[in-house]
Formats: sequence, C-alpha cells, structure tokens
Amino acid sequence: MSQQRTFTVDELAQRVQGVVVGNGACAIRGLGRIEDASEGEITFLSSDAYAKFLPVTKASCILVKQIHQADARSEACIVVEDPYRAFVLVMQAFYPAQHMPSGIRAQTATIDTSAMVDPSASIGPGCVIGAGCSIGPRVQLVANVVVYPDSQIAADTVLHANVTCYSGTVIGEHCIIHAGAVLGSDGFGFLEDPDRSFVKIPQVGIVRIGDNVEIGANTTIDRAAVGETIVEDGVKLDNLVHIAHGVTIGAHTAIAAQTGVSGSTTLGKRNRLAGQVGIVGHISTTDDVVIYAQSGVGKNVTQPGIYFGSPIKEHLTALRIEAAIRQLPTALQELRDLKREIEERNNTHGS
Repeated sequence: MSQQRTFTVDELAQRVQGVVVGNGACAIRGLGRIEDASEGEITFLSSDAYAKFLPVTKASCILVKQIHQADARSEACIVVEDPYRAFVLVMQAFYPAQHMPSGIRAQTATIDTSAMVDPSASIGPGCVIGAGCSIGPRVQLVANVVVYPDSQIAADTVLHANVTCYSGTVIGEHCIIHAGAVLGSDGFGFLEDPDRSFVKIPQVGIVRIGDNVEIGANTTIDRAAVGETIVEDGVKLDNLVHIAHGVTIGAHTAIAAQTGVSGSTTLGKRNRLAGQVGIVGHISTTDDVVIYAQSGVGKNVTQPGIYFGSPIKEHLTALRIEAAIRQLPTALQELRDLKREIEERNNTHGS
C-alpha cells in the first residue's frame, strides 16, 4: 500500500487537534513504532510500558500526552489527549482508502440488462451482476465478485475480490466486505428421517447487512430459513467468522476470528466476542456483553458484563475457579498425606 504524500508536523497537529512542541515545520514522510521508528517518521506513546523508548526513539515526531512530553527527545512532539486515536487519524492521512476509477465497467464483467447499476459504480474484471440487482452510487466491486439476482448494494460500499452474494442479499451504505466472504448461502437446515437420512429444509430467507459494517475475509453469513439474518449498523466481523441462519447481530458488535454463532440466536448491541467463541442456537445476549476467547455460550446472557469459560461464567468467578483448579494437585497431595497420617495414628493406637 503506497502512501500519498509528506506532511509537516504543523499539518498533522491540525488534523489531530493537538499542540505542537518543537519544530512544527519538520517534514514527516511515514509512520513507525516507537521502538524502531526512524528519522522522518511519526510515532506515538499511549502505554507507560513503552515510555522507556521516549528518550531513545529516532522518530522525528511523537504523539504524546502532556505528562510524557518532557521526556521526549524528538525534534517535535504533538500533545494530544489520546495518542493512539490521534495516530489512527495520522495513518488515515498517509494511507487514504484506495478507490477504483469511478464508473468503470471491465470488459470481462457480466451485467444483466435488468440490473440497475449507478453510473458512478465501478465494476471490476470477472464480476457478475444478476437480474434485478440494484448497485448504488460509488459502489466498488473489485474483481470476480458474484451478485446473485435481486440483491441490493447501497452507496459507497466496497466488495473485494471473490465475494459472493446469494439471491436477495441486501447490503447497506459504507460497508467493506473483504475477499472471499459469502453472504446468503443456505443455512444448515435438514430434517432427519426415521432411517436417519436427511431431507433438506428450503432456506428461503435473506441476509440483510446494515450501514458501516465490515466483514472479514472468508467469513460466511447464512440466509435465514424464513425471514432474515440481520447484521445491524456498525458491526465488525473478523476473518473466518460464521453466522448461521436467522441470527441477529446488534449494532456496533465486534466478533473476532473463528467464532461461530448458531442459528436463530440474537446478540445484543455493542457485544464483544473474542476469538473462537462458540454460541449455541436459539439464545440471546443483552447489550454490552464481553465474552473472552474460547468460551462456550450455552444459555441466555441477561446481564451486561464480562464472561469467560465453557460454559461461560462471570469473569471474576471464572478466574477464581481457574485458580482453585490449579491448586487441586497440591490439595490432593495434602489430603493423601493427611489420610496416611490418620491411618498411621490409628494403627499405632490399635496396637
């Protein structure tokens, strides 16, 4: 990813609404980590654990809080309330989102004559847009994207290479769908016959994605058997996440890689699911729930808070249980020693 330009410290300070200490005319050409940044780069300090690098970093500029400014030896500092957030804004300045040329239609793209494609939308090589589709303003289909019939993609959404949207998929505005994601494939629905063979249950619902959603590479979201699988506004899904049929994910929830959410489950707003969490079907979580990695959720979560374990428990309770389990070998040995001592005393008194 190529950067676009060089900035002065003053220009970057204006962007992050910070106060310059030192040489505001210093030219900044790139970004670096505080421990290995070089001259001409900007870095940041947000954790005291890295404060030891302040006097020795070679970065030309550091984003710091007021309390750390005096320890810096760089040519310039920008004093801000939240250095990490400011660094993200600086990253966006150096590396703005890449865009396809507006309105292109690759010769190898196939667009059904009944599809409505906004003139400003960009359709890359190998893309297929089915009958009755609606592609909104400034949408970007990068390459080999397949949009099945009757799907809708709203303004300013980007679908990266090899994304597949099955029939009826609805995607909102300002979304980013990363390579290989599949939206609207059949849910895992089968009726078991008496002989234990399976009959497929038709999956006739759709997937509906809200605005400002980001979906990671090779993530899959199944269509509902009936009705909708819903991903609300602002949701962020990592790579390799599986969302089953009929699930609803509340607004601004974030889910890390290799997590699976079983069918007909409803996640509340602002949930945070770490990696490899498993959630059974037909349950719900309330708003503002955090579930730590490799936890198993087998029942409704009705109170906001932090949870861990399989099955999940309130976080502090889970930690106490883990601590107790670690003491079991010692406790068992002490029990054996005590039992042996009692037996020896009984034998002595018996003789």
